[in-house]
Amino acid sequence: MNVVLVEPEIPPNTGNVARLCAVTGSSLHLIGPLGFRLDDRQLKRAGMDYWEQVQWQIWEDWEDFSKGIPSQARCWFVEQGGGRRYDDVEYEPDDYLIFGRETVGLPEGLLKANADSWVRIPMFNAQARSLNLANCVSIILYEALRQQEFTGEMGG
Repeated sequence: MNVVLVEPEIPPNTGNVARLCAVTGSSLHLIGPLGFRLDDRQLKRAGMDYWEQVQWQIWEDWEDFSKGIPSQARCWFVEQGGGRRYDDVEYEPDDYLIFGRETVGLPEGLLKANADSWVRIPMFNAQARSLNLANCVSIILYEALRQQEFTGEMGG
């Protein structure tokens, strides 16, 4: 699986996602501009020593990323307001799971242009704005891996 963070802002969230990618064997794509430096102490602390175990790539911006992935790549845009729930999707092993900035999410134009691939995580409290980014990635990524029958799991 491929996890994509578009313009992440909070180092510990990105570090936690990197750790998640390491333990699941998923690739991590960071699309700039980033809201922190990659040598940020919090980023490294949250990711612990897992950064060396992650296949990751930095892309300058969305245009750079979209030109750099295979033309047949399936992308799933995770954001509130999506037309279907994340568990209504049949994920494939090379899919790209795309998440936006912690403060504003994914750009509205990008979501509207990809409405058929826009998925949401159900929320039940109207006063709660959102879930933590790393938690969102965990929810979607593990559903996708479950559908792949956790292929490659160690000790299973």
